[in-house]
Amino acid sequence: MAFRFHIAAAILALAFTIVHASDPSPLQDFCVAVPDANNAVFVNGKICKDPKLVEPEDFFFQGLNKPGSTAKPLGSNVTQVNVNQIPGLNTLGVSLARLDFAPYALNPPHIHPRATEVLFVLEGTLVVGFVTSNPGMNMKNKLFTKVLNPRCVCVPQGLIHFQFNQGHSNLLFAGLGSQNPGVITIANAVFGSDPPIGIELPDQVGVVVLGQLKDVLPS
Repeated sequence: MAFRFHIAAAILALAFTIVHASDPSPLQDFCVAVPDANNAVFVNGKICKDPKLVEPEDFFFQGLNKPGSTAKPLGSNVTQVNVNQIPGLNTLGVSLARLDFAPYALNPPHIHPRATEVLFVLEGTLVVGFVTSNPGMNMKNKLFTKVLNPRCVCVPQGLIHFQFNQGHSNLLFAGLGSQNPGVITIANAVFGSDPPIGIELPDQVGVVVLGQLKDVLPS
């Protein structure tokens, strides 16, 4: 009787076992399969260094204490610290960034396709916001925005977001949940792609207006 009970309990446990399996999150824009390994490249992370050859410098970066130049069209500068700056971040799923703003500067609407972002305002007053993904029929994308003094805000993964410096000086740090979060600036992607997106523009817009839009895009 006891033996039968144990067998039944084991079968019941197996019946309620839930198996979770998924592919690792991509660390590049795409990964096209190839049948020939000689034409393939290593993706989704970087090849690991022999542990016997690892040095302290592989885990350190100096530079976040230095302001980035804001002498740019929109007055903002991003200093990235990802796996390309700190090799030791490989496979660890985290990176950092420092954002410096000139007075009334803008970090234009953009997305990080592979990361959730947590912002920390260290100095100044900053307007931050993000827009939801496309909702249902006859519904509009919703904007969430807030004026921040030194405090944190979380930006969900893959959503369009922005920062605007409302004061005279501002310093922002960001933590991102990927060693290579990527960034897509919306205006650059739409109006500055190579080759250009072939859209038939109405006469009232014209090539001149499109050229003016391209001229004001951040480089």
